[in-house]
Amino acid sequence: MRPNLIPRYFLILALVAASFFSCNEKEVFTSEAIESYIPLQQGKYIVFRLDSLVFTNFGRTIETHRYQEMHEVDTLITDNLGRPSYRIFVYQRDSLGTTPWVPVSTYFITPLGNQFEKVENNLRFISMHLPLRDGYSWKGNKYLPTNPYGTLYNFSNDDNMGDWDYYYDGDPGSFSYNGMNYTDVYSVEQADENYNVPISDPNAYAARSRSIERFSKDIGLVQREYEMWEYQPNPGGPGGPYYTGFGITMWMIDHN
Repeated sequence: MRPNLIPRYFLILALVAASFFSCNEKEVFTSEAIESYIPLQQGKYIVFRLDSLVFTNFGRTIETHRYQEMHEVDTLITDNLGRPSYRIFVYQRDSLGTTPWVPVSTYFITPLGNQFEKVENNLRFISMHLPLRDGYSWKGNKYLPTNPYGTLYNFSNDDNMGDWDYYYDGDPGSFSYNGMNYTDVYSVEQADENYNVPISDPNAYAARSRSIERFSKDIGLVQREYEMWEYQPNPGGPGGPYYTGFGITMWMIDHN
């Protein structure tokens, strides 16, 4: 090799080596701990204001029932799959908070390292999943049976619930709802489907499926919308048009 080519030779080697290592570098993403967004210490509670959408008079009257609802972490148990789970007690009182708390239900939360599962009314949901990252998606209803609400409501909203794509909509940020302000909030979008809503033609079929949960760091669930209903015009049928389904909107007003 001629002496005047040696510097150029080593320069080429250096460029090739730099290119090789650059092409083999992988972006490293470190997710925040999922436990920060669903704290499960015994005795922890969250108080919600809850508005419940109900259809009475055989589905022909729309009513909103209002409560306060408290979710309290009771104790660590073993679920029916042999896994450590936390039992959550649910209590209700009037919307102004003037009556005593009354126990109404129980559900379970199972932390699994990379995800949290919630079992409510014997239905299992994956509420949150790692990594905590804008746009990350998972099948949050994959454990649900076909037509999970079929014994309660005669609608088609739950036909494809197992295919719902949960995803984080944005990075943690501030969120306000009905005068309440929350910080470090992850929004978990689950469903937002409407057909002929708002109803402009009472002679046409309509349906709505809306589901979203929001979790605040070191607090837990702070806001939820879960609305699934169907409107049937029922032309020529007895009683005329009717609704079937349910809806809840809840937001955190107190916690410890």
